[in-house]
Amino acid sequence: MDETRRRERLRWRCRRGMLELDLLFQDFLTRDFPHLDAREYAALERLLDLPDAELLEYCYRRSRPADPELAALVDRIAG
Repeated sequence: MDETRRRERLRWRCRRGMLELDLLFQDFLTRDFPHLDAREYAALERLLDLPDAELLEYCYRRSRPADPELAALVDRIAG
């Protein structure tokens, strides 16, 4: 998959079923998405595989991912 298509696919996957997550991810996309490296794109893909409820727990800092790459990305998303 070419890089442009991968980015657009990730942008689409950031649209979640919860308003709270949509707002967090939209801010993240505007602020940080253009600056991600390949490793961070891969971490974002893994993060987006998680259920919304789990993502919300991470973004509200009620829990933390065990994977350090995911934890760093959640910190960026949660601001």
